[in-house]
Amino acid sequence: MVNLSATLEKDGISAFRFDFAGNGESEGVFQYGNYHREVEDLRAVVQHFRKEKYVITALVGHSKGGNVVLMYASKYKDVHIVVNISGRFNLAKGMESRLGQNFIQRIKQDGFIDVKNKRGKVAYRVTEESLMDRLSTITHLICLSIPQDCRVLTVHGSMDETVPAEDALEFAKFISNHDLHIIEGADHEYSCHQDELACLVLEFIKVSHDKREDRSKQTQFDTVDNKHISSRF
Repeated sequence: MVNLSATLEKDGISAFRFDFAGNGESEGVFQYGNYHREVEDLRAVVQHFRKEKYVITALVGHSKGGNVVLMYASKYKDVHIVVNISGRFNLAKGMESRLGQNFIQRIKQDGFIDVKNKRGKVAYRVTEESLMDRLSTITHLICLSIPQDCRVLTVHGSMDETVPAEDALEFAKFISNHDLHIIEGADHEYSCHQDELACLVLEFIKVSHDKREDRSKQTQFDTVDNKHISSRF
């Protein structure tokens, strides 16, 4: 995302990156799942920059952030270009590798699961509430709620071992105004494909923005022309 932001800025597009609450350098407590709260974090950022008179052209999210920008588009419907990079379609998958076998039974019994890092120290705690938040987030319903005038790009790496590339194909089934691009050989972090990813996202944002501007101008022209005809009568 750092490289992508730099690429956008070189082309004259301001880019802002932030950590969700409880993540990275942001304050707050980390919670597993928590998609809905992160959508509200994103909403706060959008509203802040609108107050500062910025035009929000596009939202871009990677991995879990890809799901968050799609959820934002389905709920608020006020940003019309969205880029989902390596988001997970089936949120029930990938949990056993992180939480261990029989995680649902264990969390119902104990109320939480502590996830440890490679050194054996507790990295974070997963509560039953946060687990259910993830399992109750139904991706295909979110995709169906994204308005048709919102242009969505899904990018995925063919060698992604964190989120399978097949998930990208599922997004394409349910989002009406959608482009799909699989980058051959790319992993989840696009370790050797940074430039290809950045160029792809930049081009999509520019083309989608230009098309939207052209439609807006045509609509204004048609409105003025129709008013002119009506006045003659």
